[in-house]
Amino acid sequence: MAPNPWTDPDPKPGDFDAELATIDPRHVEVHEGNPDAKLRILISVEGEDAKRLERIAGARGKKPGDVVADLLRDAEQVG
Repeated sequence: MAPNPWTDPDPKPGDFDAELATIDPRHVEVHEGNPDAKLRILISVEGEDAKRLERIAGARGKKPGDVVADLLRDAEQVG
């Protein structure tokens, strides 16, 4: 089966080049980055994974979202 960048879990560099090339530059706005900006990510965790996350958060005295944030920070340290 051929890879599909729209559904594959990990898009590769260049996967969306053709789509990006069709964007009219008049409709693109460039903005300075804000080092204090926040990004909110909505995730869905169900079933046993949700129970596991709640147990981990409870054991650490944290909210589940804080446990996920810790995991992201830890992953960045490793990578």
